[in-house]
Amino acid sequence: MTFNLPHYQPEDYAYFITTRLTGTIPKIVFEKIKNEYEQNLKHLDGYKCSKTKKEKYRELQKTKFNKYEKILDTCKYGHKWLGDSKVAKIVDQAFHYYDGAKYDLIAYTILPNHIHLVIFPIVERKSSFAQKDINNQYIQNESGDSFYILSKIMQDIKKFTAKEANKVLNRKGKFWQNENYDHVVRDEQELRRIVKYILNNPVKAGLCEVADEWKWNYFNAKYLI
Repeated sequence: MTFNLPHYQPEDYAYFITTRLTGTIPKIVFEKIKNEYEQNLKHLDGYKCSKTKKEKYRELQKTKFNKYEKILDTCKYGHKWLGDSKVAKIVDQAFHYYDGAKYDLIAYTILPNHIHLVIFPIVERKSSFAQKDINNQYIQNESGDSFYILSKIMQDIKKFTAKEANKVLNRKGKFWQNENYDHVVRDEQELRRIVKYILNNPVKAGLCEVADEWKWNYFNAKYLI
């Protein structure tokens, strides 16, 4: 996926994040789907009801996401570096390394050419913690509390994993696509649906028979009790 992270990050929400390896969707294919989405987006101005407009907007977002996801699941284009168990392990360990420090880790799956991740950015309630600005690791809300920003979290994960993966692959150069797709998880029901989707993605992609067989699936059961 190649969509920019939002400039506005609501506090106290979980986030569903998808990112992919570089070169896994051809530019011409990406632009075609993007243009279709932008054309359909213009039609939303015709809806006067804000609730209906929001619903239609979410439908368009979902359709766009599914089109890109379908391409990634086929692994038709680009590299499949994450299919190397040594590389997948690097990403797996990186996700857990920041768990409890920058975010609470809810779920993830690592596929051959992309990953899905659900996290809950940690809010620090100490006023002395809220001194750094958005160019560092956290931002300050109106109450004086701070929480780690999504873009910084993903930047740290991708920078480290790219460096270590390239060592394993004996290569140099770009590893991840620059941008990420992210989605604010609105409620517990949506969280359950997203986690179920993530864990079943390897099955849908034809990589295993059942979700439990996929070595690179993870979820924190305390969020799904």
